[in-house]
Amino acid sequence: MKNKGKIALLLILFGMVGIQAFGQATPTIDTGSTAWMLTSTALVLLMVPGLAMFYGGLVRSKNVLGTMMHSFAAMGIMTLMWTTVGYSMSFGPSVLGGWFGWNSDYLFLSGIDESIMANGIPEYVFSMFQAKFAIITPALIAGAFAERVKFKGYVVFIALWGLIVYNPLCHWVWATDGFLFKLAAIDFAGGTVVHISAGVSGLVAAIYLGARRGYPKTPISPNNLVMTMIGAGLLWVGWFGFNAGSSVTSGLSTAQALTVTQIAAATGAITWLLVEGIHQGKSTALGFVSGILAGLVAITPAAGIVQPIGAIALGAIASLICYLAVILKDKLGYDDSLDAFGIHGMGGIVGALILVFFMRGTHTGSEIFSQLGIQALAVGIAIVYAAVLTLIIIFLVDKTVGLKSTKDEEMKGLDNAYHGEDGYGMVNPS
Repeated sequence: MKNKGKIALLLILFGMVGIQAFGQATPTIDTGSTAWMLTSTALVLLMVPGLAMFYGGLVRSKNVLGTMMHSFAAMGIMTLMWTTVGYSMSFGPSVLGGWFGWNSDYLFLSGIDESIMANGIPEYVFSMFQAKFAIITPALIAGAFAERVKFKGYVVFIALWGLIVYNPLCHWVWATDGFLFKLAAIDFAGGTVVHISAGVSGLVAAIYLGARRGYPKTPISPNNLVMTMIGAGLLWVGWFGFNAGSSVTSGLSTAQALTVTQIAAATGAITWLLVEGIHQGKSTALGFVSGILAGLVAITPAAGIVQPIGAIALGAIASLICYLAVILKDKLGYDDSLDAFGIHGMGGIVGALILVFFMRGTHTGSEIFSQLGIQALAVGIAIVYAAVLTLIIIFLVDKTVGLKSTKDEEMKGLDNAYHGEDGYGMVNPS
């Protein structure tokens, strides 16, 4: 009996040790989720050349290459910025009162070589997925001041903007100890962090730099709407990675986000066609792709929150408001060249606020309006922070390396003035 008692005691002890070891086991890779996140990362990167084509087709032929270079340059610059300090500032523990994060193990991504996150995703994959958001956000801003900005000034601007504007906003909203995250502000895939910040910053830059020479008296026509439509198609495809990938898993929430992304894009496109047809008598290809983007932008913060009926509502409302914003631009007289604020800024604001009325599940009126207050606070903070810091950065860059093109450079065109090349292999002074 004594031997049996000892054996039982040993079994209990071994069992306790086994349970403790199991509880502390290192997470293992979830191959399904990891495969989807690798795909999503590639899809989001696809959006950058898609954006380059979208913007490139909308400018004059003398500026097509220079405009596309704004997007491609961001791929290189922001990747290096993210690798060195961006990931640390965005997802490290809060420092300086929560202004941004900092973790020395994240510098140069040196401390995550074998790190596997709790959901079974290698941290390298998560970091590179988030890097694509850091790339495309400043590239979106370039649409606001297209055809009138020095390339070297733009390079310095986006580097500083990513460091001082994007990284702190990302930390506030998506890091677990970010103050807006703790307030439960909803931004599933970047309505606030990406689109509002980029749209507002673009508006500030457009007003500071002034209009393109000749605008609005001289007609400024797109050089290649076919390329713009192809770019919009690539953006639509890439957006599935943008939104559905933000679930950071491969499951029900992924399917929900993917579904509402498709529906909102389609609704935005059809709504713009209808409104434009009624208002102007014709429905244009440019209007269709503008509606696509309005719907996609609006659903971005809400992709994991709303059902299909909410996606239809958000797509329709955003498309209408963005259409009015684009029309109002001409009346107010500012030159947001490619409607970065009109579509991304306004669409992001609409999505971030209106989503509260279409949240999945049952919510009381007080819960809805409490969340609306939180959303409004997050939107307001993003607007003010992005506007003020962007103005400071633009002023400093303009007064040092220069940001506004000279008259001769603008008349000559960005392609030849800054790159010594011509987008179409010919000189076109139009």
